[in-house]
Order: sequence, then C-alpha cells, then structure tokens
Amino acid sequence: MELAGKFFTTPWLVAIGIVLLPAWWLALRWANWRRLAQREQLHVFLGASVFLMLLWTLRTEIQPGFSWHLSGMVSLTLMFGWSLALIGGSLTLVGITLAGLNDWGGYLPSVLIEVLMPATLTQVVLGLVRAYLPKHYFIYVFINAFLAAGLISLLMALATTGLLLAVGAYPLQRLQDTYLLFLPLMFFPEGVLNGWTMSVLVGFRPDWVGSFRDEEYLDGK
Repeated sequence: MELAGKFFTTPWLVAIGIVLLPAWWLALRWANWRRLAQREQLHVFLGASVFLMLLWTLRTEIQPGFSWHLSGMVSLTLMFGWSLALIGGSLTLVGITLAGLNDWGGYLPSVLIEVLMPATLTQVVLGLVRAYLPKHYFIYVFINAFLAAGLISLLMALATTGLLLAVGAYPLQRLQDTYLLFLPLMFFPEGVLNGWTMSVLVGFRPDWVGSFRDEEYLDGK
C-alpha cells in the first residue's frame, strides 16, 4: 500500500517519523553486514530489492493518492531478517519515489505500512512458529510464507484503512464501496507469491534464505 503525502499534515508526518527513526537506527545497528560482505549475498540482496521495485510498479490506484500492489516483504524478511528487510524495503521505496510513482510527502507513511509493518509481523510469526511448532519444510513454507503473507496483507490493508480514516482522507463508506469489499481477494495472491518464492528458494538455493537451515528443517524429517 502506498499513500500520497497530500493526506498527511506536518504533525502526522512528525509522529510517523518518531516511530520510524528508532526502527531505522535499530535496523542499521542489528543488520548482518558481514553477510552482505560476501559478494554473492550482496548480489542476492540487491537483486531482491530490484525485484521488489519492479513488483511495486505493477499497481492499481484504488483512490487518488492510494495505490495497492503485491508486497513480497515476507520473502525479503525470511531471506535476510528484519533489519536488512527494513533497509532494503526503505531503499526500494526511495527508488519508487524517484521514479515518480509516489511523492516524498507520502514516503514515511508508506514505509510505515508497506515496509516496517510486514517485516516486523513476519519476524514475530517466524519466532512463534519456531517456538511452538515442529521444524518441518512444509510448516516453514505453508505457515511462515504462504499463510503469514496472506494474513499480513490483510492486516496491512486494515491498518491502511485505519490510517486513512484517522487523517480524514476518505469517508468509511467510500472505502467500503471501493476497497474493503475486495480485502479477501488480497489474501491469496500475496500468499501464493511468497509461498511459491520461498518453496523454490529453500529447495534450490537454501543458502539465500537466512531463516532456513537444512539441518533443522530437512535432515531426518
């Protein structure tokens, strides 16, 4: 979800910035920079970020200043962890903005909804699944990738709706007629995109997926 800056007054942007600045600081501090020091991993990270940028250009404008597209942030987080996913997603949005697909006034709100929220929820789901469910390939792909991506896409949509209502961008009835009715349709494509992506990566290039280890999920299963 990407939002235009015209919806947000300066106090709103300051409040969102207060949330994002500590998150960016933690991401820069906790990021696994040693991993990116490896040329192959750096190329994979940059390639994934470019793929996200291309994916995010395939969008539909639900209302003026309010666009929807597939996210892919769940896969990026499973591959590189919360910190690098937040950094990569934020840089991707910089590219989207430079390409003229959004304005700088909408950058912070879009990062909040489109990058920070899915990266954080993906990391939380991953931790809960690791703690309470068996480590198995199908559990990893189905729950951490497919199911988590679908549910997170719905939560992102609801959070976007709440934010638009809070700033008075659109009335609830207008959002219900043009957007909320189609929320169930957002679950499946996001789930399939991330589920398919992760099933292929852990099958053929598990070294690209930082949250997956053969010895934990495959050996002896």
